[in-house]
Amino acid sequence: MAPYVRTVKTASGATAVQIVYSSRRGSRDIEHIGSAHDDVELELLKAAARQRMAAGQGELDLGLDAEPAESVGRGGPLAITSARMGHLWDALARGYEVLGFDEATGSDEVFRALVLARIIEPTSKLDSLRVLEEVGVDPPAYRTLVRRLPVFAEASWRKKLAAACAAQVDLGPASLVLYDVSTLYFETDAGDGFREPGFSKERRLEPQITIGLLTNESGFPLMVNAFEGNRAETTTMLPVIREFMKAHRLADVTIVADAGMVSDANKRALETEGLSFILGARVPDIPYVVKKWRQNHPDTEIPDGHVFTQPWPAARSDKRRDQIFYYQYRADRARRTLRGIDEQVAKAEKAVQGLASVKRNRFISVTGGTKKVNRELETKARALAGIKGYVTNLDAGPEFVIDAYHRLFNVEKSFRMSKSDLAARPIYHHKRDSIEAHLTIVFAALAVSRWIEDTTGWSIKKFIRTTRRYRTIEIQAGAHTITAADPLPNDLREILRTIHGHDGAH
Repeated sequence: MAPYVRTVKTASGATAVQIVYSSRRGSRDIEHIGSAHDDVELELLKAAARQRMAAGQGELDLGLDAEPAESVGRGGPLAITSARMGHLWDALARGYEVLGFDEATGSDEVFRALVLARIIEPTSKLDSLRVLEEVGVDPPAYRTLVRRLPVFAEASWRKKLAAACAAQVDLGPASLVLYDVSTLYFETDAGDGFREPGFSKERRLEPQITIGLLTNESGFPLMVNAFEGNRAETTTMLPVIREFMKAHRLADVTIVADAGMVSDANKRALETEGLSFILGARVPDIPYVVKKWRQNHPDTEIPDGHVFTQPWPAARSDKRRDQIFYYQYRADRARRTLRGIDEQVAKAEKAVQGLASVKRNRFISVTGGTKKVNRELETKARALAGIKGYVTNLDAGPEFVIDAYHRLFNVEKSFRMSKSDLAARPIYHHKRDSIEAHLTIVFAALAVSRWIEDTTGWSIKKFIRTTRRYRTIEIQAGAHTITAADPLPNDLREILRTIHGHDGAH
C-alpha cells in the first residue's frame, strides 16, 4: 500500500495532518506531522507531509554510478527532519521557571510537560503527548505519565506550588486576598461521595465538585481546593483561608468576598479569629441612612456614585471590631434593576388576571386560592434599585473598600480562564486522586498563564495563537543540516524580549 496524507479532526477542534504508511489487519503505521488551527497552517502541514513522503522516493540505486554528495536532494524536495515551536515553548518554560515551579517540583519533567501542554492546547493526558510532539518536545512515555499522576494529587505537592505562587506576591497583614467558588460537573448519573449533585453555577443537574479559589488582588492564583459537590459554598471559605494563613504564618490578611460566600456564622468566625474583611452586604431593607437622606431631599434624585456611610460600633460585650457599612448608589445599576422589576411586575399582573401561567415570580403573593400582585414588595424593590452594600471592619474610606470589592472580577476572570482556555472540567477523570491531580495541573497552568498576561499585556489566547505560528525547522540537505525560521513580527519580538528579560517579580 502506497503511503498517503490524511487529515483528522482532533478533540480540540484542530485538524491533524498524518502520513499513513501501511494498513494491515486493522493496524496502521502512522506518522503525525502536526495539527492546524487555520487554513494556512493546514496547507503548510500538508506540504510538509508531501515533502516528507517524497524525501524517500529518490531514484532506485542500482549501483551503476555513484551520485556526487553535493547533488543529493537536487532532484526533489528536501527532507524536513524536525520542526519546533521554540519561541512558544521557551516563553512558557520561562514563566514556569520564574514562578519557581521547577524548584518546587524538583525539576519534574513530566509535570512541567503536562502543565505547558495544557496551556498550548487543553486536552486529555494521553492526547497531551501528541501536543508535545507537535511542539517538538520529546513526550514522556504514557506509562510514566500514569505512574506520576498520583504524586501530583498529593496535598504536599499542591502546597509546594501554592508556596511558590505566594512567594511571587508580597504577603502581609494588609494583603488583599480574594475568594470565590465555582463548580465543575461530570457526565455521570450517580454520585460517589465526592462528585455529588448540588447547587450548580451552570444550572446543571449532574454530579459536580465545588472548587474554591484564593487569589491576590490582581487575580493571580494562590491556592485551590476541591470540595464535595453538595457542600454549601459558605462552608468552603474558612477552611481555605485557615490553611493558607497557617502555611504562610500570617497573623492577618484582608478577606474580600461576595455576600453569597459569607453566612452569619462565617462573619462571626472571621471576627473571632481577628481577621480583617471587606464583604458584600445583603440589603434586605432600605438602610436607615438612605431613608434619612430621602426624607431630607424629598424631591431630589440620589446623585450617581453617592455613598452613604453607616457606622456600626462594637459594644463592650461584642467580640468584634467596629464595623462600617457603605451603601453606594449607581444610576446605571438602578436603570437595569428597574427594567427587570417592570418586566417581572408585568408578568405578575398577567398571571393574576389569568392571562398567563403562574411561574416563579417574587411579586405574586398567594393567599388560599387568591393571587395578587405584592405591591408592598414592589415598592421596596424599587426603593432599593441601584443600591449596593459593603461592610468592613477596616478603618478605611469608601473608595478603598469599594475598589477592593470590585477586584473580585479578577477571581472571576481566573475562573473563566481556567474553564475556557485551560478546560478545567475533568472530563476524562473519575477517581478523586486523578481529579485532584488534574486540578493541580490546571492550577499551575493558570499561574503561568496569568504571569504571561501580566508580563506581556496580551491575553493568553492571543499569545498562544500568535506565537505557535513561528517554528524553527531543520532541513537535511545531503550531509548538511539547515535551520530555517520565519522572521518574527516586531510586536512579538518585543513581547518575547520582555518575557526572557523578566526578573520574576509579580
